[in-house]
Amino acid sequence: MLPRSTTDHRVFEVSIYNEEVRLQVRENHSHLYFDDQWADVRVRDVIARDEAEARRLIAERFPPDDGFVITAVTPTAA
Repeated sequence: MLPRSTTDHRVFEVSIYNEEVRLQVRENHSHLYFDDQWADVRVRDVIARDEAEARRLIAERFPPDDGFVITAVTPTAA
């Protein structure tokens, strides 16, 4: 994600996986577009004002319509 320089933003760790990939891997198949590693939870750092904005930013990059599921959004220690 792009860094922001304003002081009203914080870093959030967003845990995310892809449900479609997870289902394919369980059936011993691979997803057509996404790597098998997306079956496992991955953590992405997002710079945002609050949790809602962090979720919105991640959803823009990893759309729920493509099978992505957010499992947690946690602010990092300053």
